[in-house]
Amino acid sequence: MAFTLPDLPYSHDALASGGMSKETLEYHHDKHHKAYVDKLNELIAGTEWENASLEEIVKGNYKEGAVAQNGIFNNASQHWNHAQFWEMMGPNPGKMPGNLESAITESFGSVADFKKKFASEGVAQFGSGWVWLVRNSQGGLEITKTENGVNPLCKGQTALLGCDVWEHSYYIDFRNARPKYLENFLENLVNWENVASRM
Repeated sequence: MAFTLPDLPYSHDALASGGMSKETLEYHHDKHHKAYVDKLNELIAGTEWENASLEEIVKGNYKEGAVAQNGIFNNASQHWNHAQFWEMMGPNPGKMPGNLESAITESFGSVADFKKKFASEGVAQFGSGWVWLVRNSQGGLEITKTENGVNPLCKGQTALLGCDVWEHSYYIDFRNARPKYLENFLENLVNWENVASRM
Protein backbone atom coordinates (compact mmCIF):
# COMPACT_ATOMS: atom_id res chain seq x y z
CA MET A 1 0.00 0.00 0.00
CA ALA A 2 1.61 3.22 -1.14
CA PHE A 3 1.18 6.21 1.13
CA THR A 4 0.25 9.62 -0.24
CA LEU A 5 0.86 13.15 0.93
CA PRO A 6 -2.39 14.42 2.49
CA ASP A 7 -3.68 17.77 1.31
CA LEU A 8 -3.52 20.60 3.79
CA PRO A 9 -6.94 21.17 5.40
CA TYR A 10 -6.63 24.86 4.44
CA SER A 11 -4.86 26.93 1.79
CA HIS A 12 -1.11 27.55 1.96
CA ASP A 13 -1.68 31.17 2.95
CA ALA A 14 -4.49 30.50 5.46
CA LEU A 15 -2.21 30.59 8.52
CA ALA A 16 -0.22 33.66 7.49
CA SER A 17 -2.23 36.05 9.67
CA GLY A 18 -1.54 33.69 12.60
CA GLY A 19 2.20 33.77 12.04
CA MET A 20 2.91 30.78 9.77
CA SER A 21 3.66 32.05 6.28
CA LYS A 22 2.69 30.64 2.91
CA GLU A 23 6.40 30.07 2.22
CA THR A 24 6.80 27.98 5.39
CA LEU A 25 3.85 25.76 4.45
CA GLU A 26 5.10 25.39 0.89
CA TYR A 27 8.48 24.19 2.14
CA HIS A 28 7.28 22.26 5.17
CA HIS A 29 4.28 20.47 3.67
CA ASP A 30 5.08 20.31 -0.04
CA LYS A 31 8.78 19.49 0.30
CA HIS A 32 9.67 18.13 3.77
CA HIS A 33 6.51 16.12 4.40
CA LYS A 34 6.42 14.88 0.79
CA ALA A 35 10.03 13.69 1.11
CA TYR A 36 9.09 11.56 4.15
CA VAL A 37 6.20 9.98 2.24
CA ASP A 38 8.26 9.29 -0.88
CA LYS A 39 11.15 7.79 1.10
CA LEU A 40 8.80 5.66 3.20
CA ASN A 41 7.21 4.18 0.06
CA GLU A 42 10.67 3.43 -1.33
CA LEU A 43 11.86 1.76 1.89
CA ILE A 44 8.85 -0.49 2.48
CA ALA A 45 8.49 -1.71 -1.11
CA GLY A 46 8.92 -5.50 -1.14
CA THR A 47 9.19 -5.76 2.66
CA GLU A 48 6.91 -7.17 5.36
CA TRP A 49 5.65 -3.60 5.92
CA GLU A 50 4.45 -3.02 2.36
CA ASN A 51 0.76 -3.53 3.19
CA ALA A 52 0.81 -2.49 6.85
CA SER A 53 -0.97 0.55 8.25
CA LEU A 54 1.07 3.63 9.12
CA GLU A 55 0.47 3.05 12.84
CA GLU A 56 1.63 -0.58 12.55
CA ILE A 57 4.80 0.52 10.79
CA VAL A 58 5.58 3.16 13.43
CA LYS A 59 4.99 0.81 16.38
CA GLY A 60 6.65 -2.16 14.71
CA ASN A 61 9.87 -0.34 13.87
CA TYR A 62 10.37 1.70 17.05
CA LYS A 63 13.27 0.52 19.21
CA GLU A 64 13.01 1.72 22.81
CA GLY A 65 16.31 3.14 24.03
CA ALA A 66 18.00 3.10 20.62
CA VAL A 67 20.38 5.97 19.93
CA ALA A 68 19.10 6.09 16.35
CA GLN A 69 15.98 4.60 14.78
CA ASN A 70 15.91 2.89 11.39
CA GLY A 71 14.95 4.64 8.17
CA ILE A 72 11.52 3.04 7.91
CA PHE A 73 10.61 4.26 11.38
CA ASN A 74 12.00 7.76 10.83
CA ASN A 75 10.02 8.35 7.66
CA ALA A 76 6.82 6.62 8.83
CA SER A 77 6.77 8.47 12.14
CA GLN A 78 7.44 11.82 10.53
CA HIS A 79 4.65 11.16 8.01
CA TRP A 80 2.30 10.38 10.92
CA ASN A 81 3.50 13.36 12.98
CA HIS A 82 3.00 15.84 10.18
CA ALA A 83 -0.41 14.47 9.18
CA GLN A 84 -1.51 15.20 12.77
CA PHE A 85 0.27 18.57 12.90
CA TRP A 86 -1.62 20.06 9.94
CA GLU A 87 -4.94 19.03 11.49
CA MET A 88 -3.98 20.45 14.90
CA MET A 89 -3.70 23.96 13.41
CA GLY A 90 -6.29 26.16 11.76
CA PRO A 91 -6.86 29.68 10.45
CA ASN A 92 -9.53 30.40 13.08
CA PRO A 93 -8.27 28.79 16.30
CA GLY A 94 -11.33 29.83 18.27
CA LYS A 95 -12.02 29.36 21.95
CA MET A 96 -10.85 26.28 23.80
CA PRO A 97 -13.84 23.92 24.33
CA GLY A 98 -14.98 23.61 27.93
CA ASN A 99 -14.18 19.90 28.34
CA LEU A 100 -10.59 20.45 27.20
CA GLU A 101 -10.18 23.58 29.33
CA SER A 102 -11.43 21.69 32.39
CA ALA A 103 -9.10 18.75 31.79
CA ILE A 104 -6.12 21.04 31.26
CA THR A 105 -6.92 23.10 34.35
CA GLU A 106 -7.29 19.96 36.44
CA SER A 107 -3.94 18.59 35.20
CA PHE A 108 -1.80 21.75 35.07
CA GLY A 109 -3.48 24.30 37.35
CA SER A 110 -4.62 26.66 34.61
CA VAL A 111 -4.54 27.09 30.82
CA ALA A 112 -1.80 29.70 31.27
CA ASP A 113 0.31 27.25 33.29
CA PHE A 114 -0.25 24.56 30.64
CA LYS A 115 0.91 26.89 27.86
CA LYS A 116 3.97 27.91 29.86
CA LYS A 117 4.96 24.30 30.52
CA PHE A 118 4.24 23.18 26.94
CA ALA A 119 6.40 25.98 25.53
CA SER A 120 9.23 25.41 28.02
CA GLU A 121 9.32 21.68 27.19
CA GLY A 122 9.44 22.53 23.48
CA VAL A 123 12.30 24.96 24.02
CA ALA A 124 14.12 22.37 26.14
CA GLN A 125 14.03 19.68 23.44
CA PHE A 126 17.67 19.60 22.33
CA GLY A 127 18.05 19.52 18.56
CA SER A 128 15.19 18.26 16.43
CA GLY A 129 11.99 16.81 17.82
CA TRP A 130 8.45 17.42 18.99
CA VAL A 131 6.57 18.56 22.10
CA TRP A 132 3.23 16.92 22.89
CA LEU A 133 0.15 17.11 25.04
CA VAL A 134 -0.87 13.48 25.50
CA ARG A 135 -3.34 11.31 27.31
CA ASN A 136 -1.16 8.72 29.01
CA SER A 137 -1.93 5.03 29.56
CA GLN A 138 -3.51 5.86 32.94
CA GLY A 139 -5.90 8.32 31.28
CA GLY A 140 -4.25 11.49 32.62
CA LEU A 141 -2.92 14.45 30.67
CA GLU A 142 0.82 14.92 30.39
CA ILE A 143 3.27 17.09 28.46
CA THR A 144 6.14 15.20 26.85
CA LYS A 145 8.92 15.90 24.40
CA THR A 146 10.42 13.46 21.90
CA GLU A 147 13.59 13.43 19.85
CA ASN A 148 13.60 13.46 16.06
CA GLY A 149 10.46 11.65 14.81
CA VAL A 150 9.55 9.71 17.94
CA ASN A 151 5.90 10.20 18.84
CA PRO A 152 3.26 9.23 21.42
CA LEU A 153 2.30 6.06 19.50
CA CYS A 154 5.68 4.64 20.55
CA LYS A 155 4.88 5.19 24.22
CA GLY A 156 1.31 3.90 24.26
CA GLN A 157 -0.06 7.43 24.55
CA THR A 158 -2.74 9.36 22.66
CA ALA A 159 -1.55 12.55 21.00
CA LEU A 160 -3.89 15.46 21.69
CA LEU A 161 -1.59 18.29 20.54
CA GLY A 162 1.86 18.24 18.99
CA CYS A 163 4.23 20.95 17.86
CA ASP A 164 7.12 20.37 15.48
CA VAL A 165 10.31 21.94 16.84
CA TRP A 166 12.55 20.95 13.95
CA GLU A 167 14.09 24.16 12.56
CA HIS A 168 12.37 23.76 9.19
CA SER A 169 9.07 24.35 11.01
CA TYR A 170 9.94 27.85 12.14
CA TYR A 171 13.16 29.18 10.61
CA ILE A 172 11.57 31.10 7.73
CA ASP A 173 9.19 32.98 10.03
CA PHE A 174 11.07 33.11 13.34
CA ARG A 175 14.71 32.40 12.42
CA ASN A 176 16.25 30.75 15.49
CA ALA A 177 13.68 32.10 17.99
CA ARG A 178 12.06 28.81 18.98
CA PRO A 179 10.45 30.33 22.13
CA LYS A 180 8.61 32.94 20.03
CA TYR A 181 7.50 30.27 17.57
CA LEU A 182 6.06 28.13 20.36
CA GLU A 183 4.32 31.07 22.00
CA ASN A 184 2.79 32.06 18.66
CA PHE A 185 1.74 28.47 17.96
CA LEU A 186 -0.20 28.28 21.23
CA GLU A 187 -1.77 31.73 20.96
CA ASN A 188 -2.57 31.95 17.24
CA LEU A 189 -2.44 28.61 15.44
CA VAL A 190 -3.84 25.74 17.52
CA ASN A 191 -7.20 24.37 16.43
CA TRP A 192 -8.54 23.72 19.92
CA GLU A 193 -11.67 22.00 18.58
CA ASN A 194 -9.42 19.42 16.93
CA VAL A 195 -7.44 18.95 20.13
CA ALA A 196 -10.63 18.46 22.13
CA SER A 197 -11.92 15.92 19.58
CA ARG A 198 -8.92 13.71 20.39
CA MET A 199 -9.86 13.47 24.05
